[in-house]
Amino acid sequence: MMKRLATIAGLSMLFVGFSGSVAHAAQTLTVDFSNAPQGTHFVEGTPAPTCTVSTLTVICPELSFELAGVGNTNATATLVATYEATVNCRNHGGHIVEVHAQLTTVSSTTGTISPDNGRLTVNAVTSTAPTGAEFQALATCPNPNWTAEVIPESITLVSFVYTVTFVGFTEPAILIEGNDP
Repeated sequence: MMKRLATIAGLSMLFVGFSGSVAHAAQTLTVDFSNAPQGTHFVEGTPAPTCTVSTLTVICPELSFELAGVGNTNATATLVATYEATVNCRNHGGHIVEVHAQLTTVSSTTGTISPDNGRLTVNAVTSTAPTGAEFQALATCPNPNWTAEVIPESITLVSFVYTVTFVGFTEPAILIEGNDP
């Protein structure tokens, strides 16, 4: 009995350890095929689009999906992720005089996706958080005489928006909005 409890406890700890590395962020999927060529639909058996958040990387869709009935209409998939970091503003005396959060966005796109025989395969788009050095280059302080310093460990994902938009339509046919839990 004790061995069984120890095994269960060990497996529970292992699961908890792995569950933090890959997560499905809180996300909402909206599909509106009125923003697509008439007759657009998911190919039977294709997975519903979802995004995966792993540490500071967002991948949308997690698995490629296929749309049929799109005719010869091209589309574009775009992922915009917003990241936040803590910025210390240091004066010439070496003292931190202000600490604030700064946001930056990272955009990724598939570029034009062209259908083949009326079918459109949508592959993954990835967004990775800016490095500490990249955030540093973008960081600002209210006083131009202060030096901005980014705390690299403070970089977090705030939210993301993934869209699939067809040429000739102003709104996306597929929209996934998410934020990091």
